[in-house]
Amino acid sequence: MNPITATPTAIPTAEPAHAPIDADFRGPDRRHNVIDTRASGTGLERRRGVGRRRDDFSKAAEEGEMTGEQFLFIKAIDAYKRVNARPFPTWTEVLEVIRKLGYRKTAAMTLDLNSADDWTEPADAPAFPPASFKLNDSEADAA
Repeated sequence: MNPITATPTAIPTAEPAHAPIDADFRGPDRRHNVIDTRASGTGLERRRGVGRRRDDFSKAAEEGEMTGEQFLFIKAIDAYKRVNARPFPTWTEVLEVIRKLGYRKTAAMTLDLNSADDWTEPADAPAFPPASFKLNDSEADAA
């Protein structure tokens, strides 16, 4: 009761803070909110989504069974981090380690990257171009 007017006051009721009970999460549409609807097409998508399974290479690596190539890469990155006291190497430094392992870009890419030009180099190309190496005009404009 309100002591001034001597009239009863209404008691406020609390509204529920959860979804309405009539929401139905059963049936074939129950997973519509977890389907990956992002645009794909680069070749880099790692999310499996509906009906996509991991290949044997990815499955083995994720379960701790590495190939010789993966193990060599991890050992090389670990050695780089220890020798240079760099717990988090930059992408340029990672590429440096990859090239020192002997990798060269000898094949066309299988990715669809609209903003990047593809190129190749001979298998016996040096790990790093000589100091006199210059970018061509289109690469210089991009840099």
